[in-house]
Amino acid sequence: MDTDTEEKLLAQSLLIASAKHDINAVRNLLKSTSAKVQDAETGYTPLHAAIASCDPKANDRIAGALDKPIEENKVVEIVRILLENGAIWNDLDQNNETPGCIAFRVGLKNVYELIVAAGVRAELLLDKLQGLQATDDDEDDDEDMDEAEDVEGDQTVPASTTVNGDEKTTQKEVDAHSGAPLPTNDDEKFNEPPEDYIDHWDSNNDFLRSSLVFTDTQLLDSSSNAVMMDWETEIMARHATTLIPKSGLRAMNVGHGMGIVDTEIQKHNPAEHHIIEAHPAVIKSMREKGWFDKPGVHIHQGRWQDIVPKLIEQGVVLDAVYYDTFAEDYSALRDFFNEAVIGLMDSKGLFGFYHGLGADRQVCYDVYTKVVELDLMDAGLETEWEEIPVPTIVWEGVRRSYWNVDIYRLPVCKFVG
Repeated sequence: MDTDTEEKLLAQSLLIASAKHDINAVRNLLKSTSAKVQDAETGYTPLHAAIASCDPKANDRIAGALDKPIEENKVVEIVRILLENGAIWNDLDQNNETPGCIAFRVGLKNVYELIVAAGVRAELLLDKLQGLQATDDDEDDDEDMDEAEDVEGDQTVPASTTVNGDEKTTQKEVDAHSGAPLPTNDDEKFNEPPEDYIDHWDSNNDFLRSSLVFTDTQLLDSSSNAVMMDWETEIMARHATTLIPKSGLRAMNVGHGMGIVDTEIQKHNPAEHHIIEAHPAVIKSMREKGWFDKPGVHIHQGRWQDIVPKLIEQGVVLDAVYYDTFAEDYSALRDFFNEAVIGLMDSKGLFGFYHGLGADRQVCYDVYTKVVELDLMDAGLETEWEEIPVPTIVWEGVRRSYWNVDIYRLPVCKFVG
């Protein structure tokens, strides 16, 4: 028997043993084959097979499917063994389901919780490894920079320069990426963003360059991806209420979008209302809708990464901070609450964010709920969750649905202690 044939037979044997919950056979087979193998027809891994065999609807598709009552403790043990041997918690089968999706659908609560826990561990480990890699890359860049400086010599840029007898703006007072003064609603000369101010940004450039489509119910990017939809109104209203329980507070929202949450914030009569928005089309819409003229509203155009340090330097202190950006990944949110929230929020202030992390499927939403809660705790923030039923969503005109869970978890975070 050639090696390829032997490997296929071992893989099939592991899939069948997993489906039958044969603990001894699974242990023995894992000595000679991987827990990551997949069935060519169904896309099942051993994890899928172990769980899907408990689904009566799937019994005609699974070799070794159960024909007797489920003993969930055996399923739990098989799943634990497979995870300990490298099984991947979020592999997809031909039906676009992860093992956790099947466990949730079939109602195997203990199995589902085991997979969620494995997902949390995997995501935290992946983040740690990426952090170590980034550190190594930074060290390499520093070495390259040192070598370049040795060759080029000292070329320090002065804090201010004089041209034709006129002293120019100091480097502290200009945007670090564009070299142009940062426009706000207090700058009457600002009408349109400088043509090149996006060129210097090193992330989410595609989105910031894209055109946007505004309708009464949606805000879409140029690829028909939903930036924001009006079904979120109840959620945004609740965010505003939980973060701003009384009038006269100092609030900030990052990511204006359709203006839903900022409209709700205004209903609570804040003493200060800061809005950070990066997309030129949204800025234009805000100007047309009168946001620049509202009393107490301070609009800051640009990425929060560039604006927040300036606000901290100016001594801005906030009672309520809300974050809801588009085209930024989870690491940006984590950086925000580690840097911006700690630097801007009053000791008794509250922080909230739009929690759509992993909302395309329940198991991912549950995993990222736990991951973000742990990361918030590491940043010195404790979190309370409020659950809100999600209404029926109409996806007409939207490229893909970004929300596929029934409950929205609304976070309210405050400093520990």
